[in-house]
Amino acid sequence: MGMLAVNFDALNLLILDVDGVLTDGSIVLSESGCLTKAFGVHDGYAVKLWRRLGYEVAIISGRASPVVERRAAELGIEAVRQGCEDKLAAYDQLLETRGVADAAVCYVGDDVPDLPPMRRCAFPVAVANAVPCVKQVAQYVTRLPGGGGAVAETIELILRKQRRWSVEVPSP
Repeated sequence: MGMLAVNFDALNLLILDVDGVLTDGSIVLSESGCLTKAFGVHDGYAVKLWRRLGYEVAIISGRASPVVERRAAELGIEAVRQGCEDKLAAYDQLLETRGVADAAVCYVGDDVPDLPPMRRCAFPVAVANAVPCVKQVAQYVTRLPGGGGAVAETIELILRKQRRWSVEVPSP
């Protein structure tokens, strides 16, 4: 199934993995054991734009970290599921609590645990640095890597397809 089969106008829930999607996948531990993650600013702006247009964003992460809670709060993301060994169960619960169908979901992933929800959603997206099997399941593979604008690229693509992208680029 290619992108032509996607009903972009039906998409209104963006579900994101964290490590490797919102970040570059690096997990930095300090000597004191504190965990640090680097999030891309372009992705943050795009998430805020997506939400301003009335759409929802959710996070499903295999790891649990207070850093993710803090970043989600900064971006206004209320639906955060962390420590999910079974991402499909978390996906199903998110959709059920929101009364949303698979047809409304874009899921952005990068690794094997993301495969089950990617196989179910309407528009599965793999970031440029995703593992090969995730790229095979994806209907779109971003040019940009996780943590480096892949989420922003995905949001722009969907909004352009919906004819809702209104950011003007100045002429040189």
